[in-house]
Amino acid sequence: MNADALDPMARLLAERACERLIVEFVHRLDLGDPSSVADLFTQDGVWEWPVGDRRIAGQDALRVYFGGRPADRLSRRICTNILVTVTSADAAAATTYFTTYRVDGYSEGLVPPRPPVQVGHYEDTFRKVDGTWLLSTRTLFLSFAGPTERLTGPGQP
Repeated sequence: MNADALDPMARLLAERACERLIVEFVHRLDLGDPSSVADLFTQDGVWEWPVGDRRIAGQDALRVYFGGRPADRLSRRICTNILVTVTSADAAAATTYFTTYRVDGYSEGLVPPRPPVQVGHYEDTFRKVDGTWLLSTRTLFLSFAGPTERLTGPGQP
């Protein structure tokens, strides 16, 4: 079945499921268990970052990669302009703009505001597997980037 033949409600539900995955991804990285991000991908899912030729393939490798984030990292990602395009009953694509605020060396308290370390967009593909929408690929494109600052003490620059 192609996307044009989809019932409008089926299309809406597919779009919402994919949007939910996008939001769940950043929620798990920022507030949850980063290694569990791998569960949002298909078994053969891929996360890639063309700058630096970084490519992580498969749920096991994704679990290790995302689980390897520093334990003292404080991050918040803001995702906007999520545009999901359903291409068939079991496939979709999306573009999402994001901004990342991040510091390492965090232990407690409020951190004084600082500029974002990354601004860019994700290009995603999704596949419906056994009735559940999952990320098949996530490619990160940066427009602006800088180093992750390391704090010297609680809430200190």
